[in-house]
Amino acid sequence: MALTLYYHPLASFCHKVLIALYESGTPFTAQIVNLMDRNERAGYLELWPVGKIPVLRDDRRDRTIPETSIMIEYLDQLYPGAQPLFPRGEAERLDARLWDRFYDCYVQVPMSKIVTDRLRAEGERDTRGVADARAALATAYGMIERQMASRTWAIGDTFSIADCAAAPALFYAGIVVPFAEDHPHVAAYFERLLERASFKRALDEARPYFPHFPYREAMPARFL
Repeated sequence: MALTLYYHPLASFCHKVLIALYESGTPFTAQIVNLMDRNERAGYLELWPVGKIPVLRDDRRDRTIPETSIMIEYLDQLYPGAQPLFPRGEAERLDARLWDRFYDCYVQVPMSKIVTDRLRAEGERDTRGVADARAALATAYGMIERQMASRTWAIGDTFSIADCAAAPALFYAGIVVPFAEDHPHVAAYFERLLERASFKRALDEARPYFPHFPYREAMPARFL
């Protein structure tokens, strides 16, 4: 099989690419990477010295593709599904890129800050940084609330790369900083994402690993 995705089922950025692959129906080999294992980590660093996951390997074209947004654009160009994840219109395409970056930078990043801080030793925790991350998520939720007041998906009526980014970002962010009652459009959008077959599949595959999530006790029972 030409494509191999190096990933971990628990990682939110990996979910983003899995959703894109499942949306397109593109065949690929899934290779779990355990970065905590010294030998596995050493082998993976030979492929991608930065050491972050996921990474997509295309043996047919002898290409190693990092960065989730680039991976999805690569797939959309060379391994497209019936419905493109990048709109063909230039204005809509820019909108998709914008909201893809929004969910990565302003939802995923502060969420990750909160989660990884819990893994630190007591004396090494960043109380101020976590407070800032929670405030950043509150701001992001307010912006999403306004954006989704009149839309089905992130940029309109069509599922796109922006929704691939939104689904895992909102899933984990909603656990550490739950959506407030005054964010009904955020909550409704998240429920639509949960019904998407591609996201359901990614979550089903992640479920055995949920006990390792640092905020497992805050996970709603319906996800366990």
